[in-house]
Order: sequence, then structure tokens, then C-alpha cells
Amino acid sequence: MKTQNDQSKPSEVTSGHGRLSRPAHALPAEQAIAELDVDVQGGLTPEGARARLEEHGRNELDDGPGVRPGKILLRQIANAMVLVLILAMVVSFAIKSWIEGGVVAAVIVLNVVVGFFQEFQAEKTMNSLRSLGSPSASVIRGGQAMVIPTGELVPGDVVQLKTGDTVPADIRLHEAMNLEIDESLLTGESLPAQKDPKEVFDDDTGPGDRLNCAFSSSTVTRGRGTGVVHATGMQTEIGSIAAALRAKQSKRRPVKRKPDGSAKPLRYAQAWTLTSTDAVGRFLGVNVGTPLQRKLSRLAMLLFGIAVVCAIIVLAANRFSNNAEVIIYAVATGLSMIPASLIVVLTITMAVGTKRMVQRNVIVRKLDSLEALGGVTDICSDKTGTLTQGKMLVKKAWIPARGTYAVGETNESFNPTVGRVGYAPSSPVQLNAKGEVGIKDSASASELLEGNEHLEAFLWVASLANLANVYKDAEGTWKTQGDPTEIAIQVFASRFDWNRSRWISGEQPEWSQVAEFPFDSDIKMMSVIFRQQSADGGRTMVFTKGAVERVLAKCSSLVLDAEAGPTALTDQIREQILDNMNSLASEGLRVLAFASKEWSLSGEEKGVEPERVEVEGDLRLLGLIGLYDPPRPESAGAVRQCHGAGIAVHMLTGDHPGTARAIAEQVGILPSRMDLVAADMAAAMVQTASEFDRRSDDEIDRLPVLPLVIARCAPQTKVRMIEALHRRKCYAAMTGDGVNDSPSLKRADVGIAMGQAGSDVAKDASDIVLTDDNFASIVNAIEEGRRMFDNIQKFVLHLLAENIGQACTLLIGLAFKDASRLSVFPLAPVEILWVIMITSGLPDMGLGAEHAAPDIMRRPPQNLKRGVFTFEVMIDMLAYGLWMAALCLAAFVLVVWGFGSGSLGTNCNDGYSDVCDLVFRARATTFVCMTWFALFLAWEMVDMRRSFFRMHPESKRPWTQWMSDVWRNQLLFWAILAGFITIFPTLYIPVINHVVFKHEGISWEWTIVVVESVLFVGGVEAWKWAKRIFFRRRARRLAKHSGHPEGKDDEIEAQVFSRYFAPAP
Repeated sequence: MKTQNDQSKPSEVTSGHGRLSRPAHALPAEQAIAELDVDVQGGLTPEGARARLEEHGRNELDDGPGVRPGKILLRQIANAMVLVLILAMVVSFAIKSWIEGGVVAAVIVLNVVVGFFQEFQAEKTMNSLRSLGSPSASVIRGGQAMVIPTGELVPGDVVQLKTGDTVPADIRLHEAMNLEIDESLLTGESLPAQKDPKEVFDDDTGPGDRLNCAFSSSTVTRGRGTGVVHATGMQTEIGSIAAALRAKQSKRRPVKRKPDGSAKPLRYAQAWTLTSTDAVGRFLGVNVGTPLQRKLSRLAMLLFGIAVVCAIIVLAANRFSNNAEVIIYAVATGLSMIPASLIVVLTITMAVGTKRMVQRNVIVRKLDSLEALGGVTDICSDKTGTLTQGKMLVKKAWIPARGTYAVGETNESFNPTVGRVGYAPSSPVQLNAKGEVGIKDSASASELLEGNEHLEAFLWVASLANLANVYKDAEGTWKTQGDPTEIAIQVFASRFDWNRSRWISGEQPEWSQVAEFPFDSDIKMMSVIFRQQSADGGRTMVFTKGAVERVLAKCSSLVLDAEAGPTALTDQIREQILDNMNSLASEGLRVLAFASKEWSLSGEEKGVEPERVEVEGDLRLLGLIGLYDPPRPESAGAVRQCHGAGIAVHMLTGDHPGTARAIAEQVGILPSRMDLVAADMAAAMVQTASEFDRRSDDEIDRLPVLPLVIARCAPQTKVRMIEALHRRKCYAAMTGDGVNDSPSLKRADVGIAMGQAGSDVAKDASDIVLTDDNFASIVNAIEEGRRMFDNIQKFVLHLLAENIGQACTLLIGLAFKDASRLSVFPLAPVEILWVIMITSGLPDMGLGAEHAAPDIMRRPPQNLKRGVFTFEVMIDMLAYGLWMAALCLAAFVLVVWGFGSGSLGTNCNDGYSDVCDLVFRARATTFVCMTWFALFLAWEMVDMRRSFFRMHPESKRPWTQWMSDVWRNQLLFWAILAGFITIFPTLYIPVINHVVFKHEGISWEWTIVVVESVLFVGGVEAWKWAKRIFFRRRARRLAKHSGHPEGKDDEIEAQVFSRYFAPAP
């Protein structure tokens, strides 16, 4: 590690001093703060921060031009689907089919323009969402601690740093406690730099030696600190490096070389081949994007192959005639198999889905997770702040030498002057036996403190082993800063006028901090060393708080009797302590233990930090404190929704088993009647981390059920839980907020980080971030994931069913031959292109924006291995496509042979004549049927099983509800209405009908169109009715086989937990 005497090379690109007279590291902290014109306690005012943001700009690195319209336009033109259309246009012009070529050109222009504007909007949306998902910063503004996006930081902002944070800007440190920062990204040093705000360095000191500063993008590995921002954006040290690293990453595959650097010609050929293959794959879209995008790109390639086969069939049926109309019809038949709008609609649907999720407090960091959310079978959630409100309130404190203190009800959890403190000289176990009888209100806290050295010792830990700040602002309002648990404990201490600031503030504070050992999720304790200044020389104390079992293991004594001295902590006394802990935990309280001891200074006086193991040993137990964190009102409903959706909910918490179990029962993770659960099941359902981690993988796999509650959970326990779920073929989502949670977040199928309480390291490892840290938002994300998955299924089914219908109509129609033995086409090439253009793009975008089905959270999770192409979708695709083709062909046959003379004329593919009038009318009828069927099918696809007329069976307007459903999705409504209306100009405007579309305006044939439209809708409705019968019967069989009742909300618990219940005697 470098020392401060080392002269590192200063950065070549200086960041400038900004508001400072000299570089920040060359100024004392107080002078830097004064020159930045900021109050360290209150921070900048909101108005001042806005003014500085306008002056200095956003705290962002210049990532280049951002959304580039030119590149988006190039993507619209240079993709496989459009190139096929361009090829079709070239063929049309080459054989002098000017009209068809012009129509194809119009389709290309329309496709490119619509695709460009839609994707441009989607890119802008995704760009804005990326900024939402960027790391956040904890700042003090207007006297309040708050979390803001890093982009909004300005010079002068007071920033609080803690372990796991990414430093959001260049900061001149003001306070630091054991603060170590990994600056390897900037300096190349492998070891973290230990910071000292009191140091001052020369102007030309290099970044690696500026131990009084923290640099943007570095990571806090240990400790905590506070400082003032002095540089943001490109003015930071990392910004100067970013300016030099603008070269784009090469997409060439490297040549594999020998140790001496040489390479054989074969290796060069291999590298160029792989590079070319990658380029083709990127162009075709088969190796970029999300798994679903890649799968649909491969589908498009398959359909392109089928399109070529269809074109060859058309040519072969006409003996490979060089007739221009036959060639253009072959091209049009091939185009009918290609879903040109598929990838564009998918991209837009996913962009809209991410935007909707932001409105529901979910930020998507990785698009893959959008698809994964629909398949989640298990959620592993934290308790504090996720299932609960995260608003801690101390309810009880037990000091063995004195008794139990209880805090009365209060509506102002941060105000220590509201709510009375009661006292009883009994332990929690004794009070529970008496039913709380014995706790009496005290006249005042001062009465309780009078001559009470044991309560004072307890309050020293509550106040000083605590990083929270509770204070009254200038307006007399109580404000807080810090962790919710520590705030609650600090409020409790403040009730006795034992606030931390009273003892450590001022010019000559009574207590000064010597060392700090922060809370660690593995150790589950935190300790501080404080030195007390007094006339007799003072004393030095270790104050410790943490999980009861962990603190108890470090204690050797306690005071049981106020009149007697310390007593050795025997096994019997330990059991009594644990019994009292369980008593508090059974009330749903989170229980912590307080301990302390005197410490003799030695190495600390020389600046050497003592070993943690030595400090946290031979402690004296002072008592227990119980905090209540009420469940969020929406948690129980969200858990019930998960159970109804076939999703198991697991609580993995650091709390005591009794506390975890009480909260789990309140929110419905555990059955309300645990007494009915079989003994082996009950033991498996609630476990501690030590019990779970003691088991081998085989033993875990043999458990009758994986734990629904794991208490005292450690980071490694989360990883093992994810692995156990994967071995059971489950698809798991895992929440996390700490640095040590990142392995489990990465291992989970969907990693979920907390936006408010989460560390930046956890956010970087996650797939999605909850902006409100609320379990209900996870359920919202899953619902949105399912909705999007559903909608993708809908428009894929609509597109492919339409393709099958068109292809079958065109290929079977080859059998209609005139006197010259050439096929008479049931649809003209321009008609085919019109159907493709009008009935797919916009209606499918409308389907992609469809609302969630009413029963979307009453279905089991989607099978992500099958993806959108389930057996049901493939059967539906064939059924709807063949039914569409059958009715279209029937329309042609009815007009020509049913009500006409049966004459197919001569050269009716080339132009209109009297002998071709019948064919032109039959073609127009087929064209209208095909168009209307495709549009009606889009409306029918709003729900793949429910009737179009009864999408909401519970509606009080059964006969008119469908009108509301149609109007609700206005994009789909107007897209379909436009398709219906635009058909009339093509039929009745002269020249356009005969020359362009090669059909004739129809009259009595409308009867066929209307009747067949009714038949088409009736057939689709009948098919969906048969599906409903089939799935209903299958559900009954499954329910009967499993013994679960069918699912109303009040029966959800019976459905989920009935298999755990012991058989009746």
C-alpha cells in the first residue's frame, strides 16, 4: 500500500478546483466546506441544490451521443425482414410489375417510418430507465437525510458513505470511522486505501495518495464517512479517465496465438470466420437481445425458409412459367409467411413493459428479467422493510437487574417526548404469564433514572453504540437520520435525555470515539470504543449490541440483582436469558442484546486498532431490547396473491426465529393453524440458518419441504437456498440489500435489490430494483412480467395464425386454373401485401399494450423452457389459420361456382375484362373476408380462452361489458377500425380497384362476407368454449387427485397448506 509520503504521478487531465481556491486535498476540511458554502449539519437547501445543478450540470459521465436516430434508421433498413421486402421490390421492378413494385416500396417506407419512430421512442424510454437504475447517493439536504440519484449531486452536497456504497462523486471527507475505499479502478492499487479526513496534502499529490478524499466510482469496503462533494461528472478524476477511453470495443474475434506470439494461417482464418459469423448473427438478430428476442429471430429465419419453399411451390404449380404475374404471386406468397413486424412489435412491447413497471415502483436493469418474471415459482424475501414497514419502535426493554420497561402507544414514532414509559420489576416471561399485569405508567423518565446505574449503563449502549441522529430542527420538528433500527433505539435513549449528541458534541464532549467495529451480516454485532473525559481521568468503554445469541456467546457475566455485584453467566442463566428473548420474540418483536465492558487503552493510543475478537470478548450482558416493526398493510394480500398464482414465499431474515415466525404467520407465509401441521413438516418449515447450513445437500433434498422461514440468516444461507430450489427445478427470485447478498442475487434467476436500503453493490448484481423496498412491488413486477408474456403470446399467435391462413389460402388456391392451365389467384399480390400491412403491425402493437387478464395471478407460473410456443398456442395457431383459410376459399368458391357460372376467364391475373368480372368479384370477396377475419381475430386474442363477449364474467353488465373492453385498449380499437374502413376505398375507387388490387367492387357478395364473418367469430368462440371445458375438467381432475379445493380467495390457505397438515386421527 502507498504511504502519504509517496509521490504518485498526478492525473494528466486535471479536474479543476471549481469553487475552491486550491485542490480539495490541499485544503483543511473546514476550509473546503466554508469555500463550498455549505452547512455540514443541514446540507444544501433544495433551492440551492437546484441552482448549482443548473450551474454545474448533471453528475454524469459523457457517454457519447446517447440515442442516435441515424443508427436506429439504419437498423430499420438493414435487417433481414426489410431486406426480404427490398428483394421482392427489386424482383417486381425487374419483371416490370411497376404497380406491385411500387406497393412493396410503399410497404417498405411505411414499415421503416413506423418502425423508426416507434423504436426511437422505445430507445428514449429505455435510456431514461437506465438513468433511473443508476446508483443512488445518501445526502443531507434541508436538514433531512434522503436518497437521490447520483446524477442530481452537485458540488457542496453533504454525502454519507457506508460499507457497500459506490462513491457517487469526488468528495472531500469531513468525518471517517474505519473508512477504507477500494480505488483500484482509479489507482491500480489492489488494497483498499484507509482514509483520514484530518490530513492535508500538497497540490500536486497524486490521486492514490489523497487519503482525505473519496473518488467517484470507487467502492467503500469498510467503515463509514461523511464528506462534501467538490467535483461532479466529467470534472471528477474518473471523468478525466473516461475522456481518454472513448475507443469503441472491437467486435473482432482475437487470433489464438502461441506463447511466442506467432499464429498459423488456420488461426487467422478461424478468427475471421467467427467474426463474420458473429456479424451475420447480429444482423439476423439470433445472437443479440434477450432469449425471447433471439428465439423469435430464429423463428423468423425458419419462416423465411418456409417462404422460399412456398414460392417454389407456386412456381412449380404453374410449371415454372416466366409469366410476370406468376412470379410476383410467388414472391407475394413467400411474403405472406414472413411476420415483418414481429421483432419491432416485441421490442416496443418490452419497452412499454419496462415503463409500466417504473409506475409500479420497479426498475428493470436487465431485459432478460422481463421474461423471467413470468416463470417465477418461489420468492425468497427479506423481512425488515420489505414485508414489514421498516419503521421500528422500541416496545420493551428488559434489564435483568431491574425489570421490564415498556413504551406506550404513540402516533409520532420519532418524537421521544410523546408516549409514556411503563415499568414492572418482572421479566418478560413473568409478565406474559400474568398477561401483562404489573406494568405501570411512570410519572416521568427522570424518576426511572434516579439512582438507577443499571438503566444508565443500558442507555450508554443505546446511545453510543448507535450511528443514528435524532434531533429537533429550527421549527421544533423532530428529524432523524440513519438506519430504522438504530433510530428507534436512539429515540428510546432520547426519552431519558440520553441522546448521542448530548455526549459527543461541543468543544469538550464528555465522550469521544476511539474505534468502531461496524455491523457485519456474518458476525451480527457492532461495537464501539469510547473514552470518557472526567476530572478523575475518565474511563474507556466497549459498547456492543447485536443478535442475542451472538452477544450472549461473547458475555461472561451479568448483574441479576441490583443490590449485588456481577454474576457469572452460567448455562442455566443463559437458558433464562433465551427464555426471555423467546417471550419477547413471540410478541413479534425483533430482539437485540446490549453488553459492555471497561477497556484499557494500549495500542489505540499509538494509532493501532485493536483486534475485534479481543474487543468483543469477556463482555457483561446489560439486557435485551425488543423492537416492533409492523407488517406492511399490503403484505398479507400480496402473499395471498402469490399463493393463488402458484408461487411459494420464503422469508429469509436475520431476526430471531420467534420474531420471524410471528411475522410470517401474520402475513400468511406460514399457516395460521400451525398446530395442525405434522411435526416433521413444522420442523422443516421454520429453521435457523445454523440448522439449515449444517445439513448436506442430500439431507436438504430429502426434506419434505424447503423452509418457508429461515431465521438468523447469513449470506451463504441464501446461496444454499437458491441452489436447493434449483435442484427441485424451481425458478427463484431473491431479494437482497447488503454487499454480501450479491452472490445470492447473481445466483438467483431474478435478483431483486432494494432501491432505498440497498447497497450499490447489491444493485449492480441485481436484475430489477424496487424503488419502494416493498414486497407488494415484487408481486406487481411478476404480474407485469406475466402480462407482457401473455401479450407476446397473443400477438405471436395472431401473426402466425394469420400467416397460416394466408399461406393455405394462396397455396390451395393454386388449384383454381383457367383454360391456359395457369392458376387463377384467389388473392392478388397487392391484396396480399395490403393484408400484411393493415392487419399485423398496428393491431399487434395494440395487443402488446393490452391490460392484464383478470385471472393472470390465479394461474400457475409460465414454463420458461417452452416459452411462448406452448402446445395450446401451436394448436390454436393451426385451428384459427385453417378455419380462416377454409372460409376464405369457401367465399371464392361460392362466388364463382355457387352463385356464378364457374368461369375463371382467361388471363384474369393480368387485368380486368368482362370475362374476368366474376373472378374479380370473387377475389374482392376473399380479400374482404381475409382482412376482416384477421382484424376480428385480433380482438378475439385479447383473451386466449375467455369469450370476447364475456371477458369479465363477474361484471354486472354482462350484455354490454364487451363494449367497454373494446374501448379500453384504444390503440387496438383504432387500429382495427382503420383496417375496416380503409377496405372500402380499395374496392370502389376506379383504377385502384381494377389496376392496382385486381378486384371489383362487390354488392350482394357482402352477404357472404357478413355470414362468413359471423361463422368465423362463431368458430373461434366455439373453439375457446371447447378449450374452457377441457381446461376446467382437467383442473377438476388435478384438484381431485391432489385433494386441494378449487381456488377462491378464502380457500387459498387450504389450497397451499393442506398438504402440510397432519392427517385427522
